[in-house]
Amino acid sequence: MRIARLIAASVLVAGCSHSVGGDAEQTSPSLTVPPSTTRAAPSTTQRTSTTPARPPGEGAPIGEVVAWVEAGRPADPGSYHSATRDGDTTQLGEDVAFTTPSNKASCMTDSKYSEGALACLVSLTDPPPQPSDVYGQWKGNWIDYDGMSVQIGSVHGDPGRFTAGHGSELGYGQSLAFGDYRCRSDQAGLVCVNYAHQSAARFSDAGVEVFGCLQPATAPPQVGEVFSC
Repeated sequence: MRIARLIAASVLVAGCSHSVGGDAEQTSPSLTVPPSTTRAAPSTTQRTSTTPARPPGEGAPIGEVVAWVEAGRPADPGSYHSATRDGDTTQLGEDVAFTTPSNKASCMTDSKYSEGALACLVSLTDPPPQPSDVYGQWKGNWIDYDGMSVQIGSVHGDPGRFTAGHGSELGYGQSLAFGDYRCRSDQAGLVCVNYAHQSAARFSDAGVEVFGCLQPATAPPQVGEVFSC
């Protein structure tokens, strides 16, 4: 009888030991990170990956271009309402003027004559040739960008708005918002977007690259090259 009781007690202890071990195995998942928390990390990665680290390449969708421009460090618009020429500074009122660090692009708006459209003088390595019907002073590096079109090369009898000179430097990696535009300065070129028309353009010495609705179009008289929506 004593042996039988010892055997029964051993079976009971073994059964209890197995039960505790099973409970521990069942409760151990509660110590891990909840699945919902674990899934949160990829969504964050996806949000940050929508902003490309490099400037948008040829044919990039307009959303990608806008995201890259907006990712630039915001510059203070108040620092870009004047232009300087030969040491003399002109206040531009609501217009803005800025220059890239390389001095290869100098841009200015003109609210008086062009409803705030952006014009840039860009040191183009290969500007469009002067059309045969041109009369007056041809400026192959003058670029007009109003959102609906980009015109490269045109006739100007004088420096026009650039009579006032050039604006302050917009450092590489900085972005400047004004009117319907935002521009970001980069060593690969100046990229400007126009929110009203969902278009964009990159200006560099290598040429002009367009995004969004802008497509090659027939140039009007006395204009070198045109992209239009």
